[in-house]
Parts: sequence; structure tokens; C-alpha cells
Amino acid sequence: MLRKLHGNEEFRRHEFPATSREIFLAHAGVSPLPRRVAEAMRNYLETCALTDQEEALPQGLLPGIRKKASRLLGVSPEEIALIGPTSTALSVVALGLDLAPGERVLICGEDFPSNVYPWLALRERGAIVERIPTPALGRVEPEAVLEAMDGRTRLVAVSSAHFLSGWRTDIEALGRELNRRGALLCVDAIQSLGAFPLRASCADFVAAGAHKWLLGPCGAGLLFVRKERQELLKPRAWGWHNVQCPDFIAQERIVYRDDAGRYEAGTPGLAGLAGLDAALDLFLEIGQEAIAQDLRAKRRFLIDRLLGRGMEVLGADFPESNAASIVSFRPRAEDPETAFKRLRRAKVRASLRSDPKGRKYIRFAPHFYNTEAELDCAVEALEA
Repeated sequence: MLRKLHGNEEFRRHEFPATSREIFLAHAGVSPLPRRVAEAMRNYLETCALTDQEEALPQGLLPGIRKKASRLLGVSPEEIALIGPTSTALSVVALGLDLAPGERVLICGEDFPSNVYPWLALRERGAIVERIPTPALGRVEPEAVLEAMDGRTRLVAVSSAHFLSGWRTDIEALGRELNRRGALLCVDAIQSLGAFPLRASCADFVAAGAHKWLLGPCGAGLLFVRKERQELLKPRAWGWHNVQCPDFIAQERIVYRDDAGRYEAGTPGLAGLAGLDAALDLFLEIGQEAIAQDLRAKRRFLIDRLLGRGMEVLGADFPESNAASIVSFRPRAEDPETAFKRLRRAKVRASLRSDPKGRKYIRFAPHFYNTEAELDCAVEALEA
């Protein structure tokens, strides 16, 4: 499919309608929907106008999503909860762990707020929340995490990829060492799931909303909870969906579902899940390794072009194994906001983000359906 997308413009524009309006390079923000995802949601909603919304859902869709997500993440369907957005899923983890006063949580304080605030809030319960030292923006290295740990460290919370610098953390190496030391690992995977392969089984908890690299709708998402941790992670919301209630009759005792559905208290956002189902089909059809290979090439292409025009590029020297499909840069002789506005006039969709020191960067985040010609046009538009 990748070859057809890159070689047949009519097909590409049909599958990804946004390409007929602009060059979309902002997938690290909120992505446009592929046609198949929008149509799946539209078909479901049109059926909902005629009948019960739950009956309108295609038979077996929810179990099917768990199976497809489990294939993408390399885990079992029973370990997948259909919880989004990412902030909600991470909060489920933060609230569900019974941390004793004085136990430590290590975080990357430079992460996106969704992966900082749920952990900082644990201070109200007596937890000690501390930052992992980073040699560069968002550059979480397993060695630095291990050096920061002590016998009281209960959990480490990191992102799979930093939202601005594009550093991809070696989750497998980190998870292996934390498991050996008896500490838990929680991963915010929204900036890589759909772009690069991710073995969720290397962690204890993995959360990812669908609206970035998975090309799904806002509000839909996934939470992986390792089977061995499901008794440890207590549900903090209760309802008919996650507590056993035969014939919809409330029981005297609370008995949770015996899978990750125990974290889904009520009826989920079904229209969003219909879209997520179609998005997962797309990624399983193409294959994560094929997408990753394509995105690595796009990153090299952009960095070469931007450095050749004298731009300051964040993480230009990151090893390929630690680099996401995020390229953030700033002109050396011009205000980034001015260049950003010029991109918008040229119908190039990028993002404008700031680092902790307030320095602004333009962020390109191409996906597999973008073409090399589009990337060239985007770079040329910086100097138009």
C-alpha cells in the first residue's frame, strides 16, 4: 500500500482527503482522519439514527478492537482496556496504585503535561515525585534512570518519544532493568504508537490516545495493563461495565471483570471506537516496520534539507534507533513565528511549540502517506 500511496496521487488523495487541501505535517498534534476512519464513524452514526446506539455497533467490534490492538502491541487482548484520551488512561494508573507515603516515582519533567501532572498529584498522597536527569531535552536514557533509583522507587513514568525533541526512549532496555529491580514502568506511547513498533510487554502499563500517529478520532484510545498487574492496579471508577452485575442487578459485593475491562466503568464512546477499529485495520494492513522504515527516511530527508538551509534542528544527532518522526527546528536569523505564519500561508500544516526556556520551534511530524515532494515543498516554503 505504501508504494501505491507514493506512486498514485489520485489514490492517495482518495484515502487521505486532507492531502487535497494542504501539506499536513502535524501528526504529533491532532491528525486528520483517513477516509476509511471517517466513513466507519459516519456509517455507524447513520445507523444510530435508526436504532439503539449499542445495537448499531457492528457485532464483535469491541472484542475485535482488543484483538487488533493486541497484535499491534504484542500482548494479549485481555490486557487491553479501551480508554482514551491518554490523560485519562495515565490518571487511571496514577490513581489505581496504592503508593505508601515516602515511595518514589521518577518522571521526565520535560514531558508533555499529560505525563507529568498525574504523577505530581501523587504528592498529595505522600509520594515523592522526582525528575530524571536528562542530558538534552526529553532525552531519557536507561542508565540515568537506574542511577536515580533507590530502594524506595516504586514506579518510573516516561514517554516513548518526546513531543518536541523527538527522542525515543529505549523502552525494552529500561523495562528489562526495572523489572529486574522490582520497579514498575508506565509509558505514555502516544507519540510513537502507529509510527514505530512498540512491544508493550516490556512495560507494566502503556497508554496511547488515537488522535496522533494512529490517525484515529479524538477521545478514543488504548490502555495496556499487564495481566500480572491487574490485581495491583485498583479501579477507581465503578459501573455496570467493569463490575459484575448479572441481568443488570447490583450485587452486594464488588467483583471486577477478570481482564483489563475492569478499568472501563461505563459505556465507552462508541462512535470513536468505530473509527479506531478502522484505523487499526489500516496499520495492520501496512505493517509497523514498513511504516517505521518510511518515517526514518523522511526524518533524514528533512534534517538534511533543514541543516542545509542553516536551521537549528533539535536532536539532529540523535541515533536513528532513538529518533521519532518529529523534527523540530528554528531559523537562526528569523523569528520562528514569522516562518510558521509563512508556512500556513503556503498551506503547510506544522506545529509551533516552545521548550522549557520559552524558545519557540517549528515542528514537522510527517506520516507514511506524506510524499518526498510534499516535504520538499514545505522546506521551500520556509524561504518563500
